[in-house]
Formats: sequence, C-alpha cells, structure tokens
Amino acid sequence: MNYIRQIVPSILTADFTKISEYLNSLQKIGMKMVHLDVMDGHFVPNITFGPAFVNSLRKHVSAVFDVHLMISGPEKYIPQFIAAGADYITFHYEPVLKKEKIMKLINLIKKSGRKPGISVNPKTDITKISPYLKYLELALVMTVEPGFGAQSFMYPVLSKITQLRKIIDKNKYHCLIEVDGGINEKTCVETVKSGANLLVAGNAIFGKNDYKQAYLDLTCQIHSI
Repeated sequence: MNYIRQIVPSILTADFTKISEYLNSLQKIGMKMVHLDVMDGHFVPNITFGPAFVNSLRKHVSAVFDVHLMISGPEKYIPQFIAAGADYITFHYEPVLKKEKIMKLINLIKKSGRKPGISVNPKTDITKISPYLKYLELALVMTVEPGFGAQSFMYPVLSKITQLRKIIDKNKYHCLIEVDGGINEKTCVETVKSGANLLVAGNAIFGKNDYKQAYLDLTCQIHSI
C-alpha cells in the first residue's frame, strides 16, 4: 500500500526533564511529528499536562505538534491549545457524542488554521465517526484503553483500522489514520498492513536505552512493508 507512513513519538513515558533534548535529537534523524497526550484525570484516570507545557515546548521544538485531548469538555480548552502552538488537535468522540457539538469543534479548529482530528476508544464502533471523516485531517484509533502508557496492544482493533481504511479510500477522503497504543517492533507491521498512516510510539522508543536507534528501527520496519 502506497500510503504516508510515519512513526510519531509520544512523550508520555519519557523523562520530562529532557523532552526538548530528546525531540530535537529525533528531529535531526527524521522525526516530523510529536504526539502530546493531554489527560485530565476525568475522562481518563491520569493527569499529564496542559496548554502552558505545550506553549513552553513549542519555543524549543519545531516539529509538528499532534495534540491528543483525552479530556472532558474539550470545547473549553481547544482555544488554549491553539494559542499554545498545536498543529493537529484531536478530541475524543466519547465525551462529545452529539453531531452538532462535534461539528462545532471541527469548525473551531479549522477556522484557527489548525488540523482537526477525532479519536475513538477500543470499544467504540468506528462507524460512529464515519460521518465526519470528510471534514477531518486525522482519525485516531486507540489500540489500548486511554490513560496510561506501556499498555499491551489490543489485536481485535486491527479490524477497525481496516474498516476505516476502506471507508476513507472508497470516498477519497484526505484523512490520515493514526494508531495509538502498544505500538512496538511487532505490532507496527500489522498496523501498517491494516492501513494506518501514523503510528504513535512511546515506550517502544523512550523505554529503550538508545531511543534514537529505537526510532530508526521502527521507521525502517514500517517503510519496508
């Protein structure tokens, strides 16, 4: 399959005191995008960081910021993440649900010149977001339950990625498929074969002694398929 393929490092499991150092080193060897998981302790059982952290990091890192909002009430915070320097802003389908509200969020992100995305949890039917794909730049499929890093990949979700790829290709939508959760040397191959474009990898990079080599190894794998 001739699709865009990228490994997108997630900082969730990295040493936060060295984030800018890590990311600038990865940019030098080819990283284009970094994944920033925002958690509120309400929609998911964990708390990470907010707009101030993203704004601070933006001053030191020029890569594309892929901001994943795992939060309740995303409409309250999207303007702050826009101002902080997010490029892609992805909110979850589950805490929003209503079509009118979803479209309002998509339009808010688009009018700011940023790229909108919607994410779905492993148990959410992928057809729930199919009406919005024509308006999106990104569809994010969770292959673990959101909230914590270093979880095991949920293989049954692969069929959802395949289903999503068929919908996007059939309708010729310009929407990338991103996959987040349990991506490693083994699962990255099956995920790409299922039709994914962007593979979020956290522990498989920053959990290794040589994070740069780990990034290069994963990148080499997905481009050899």
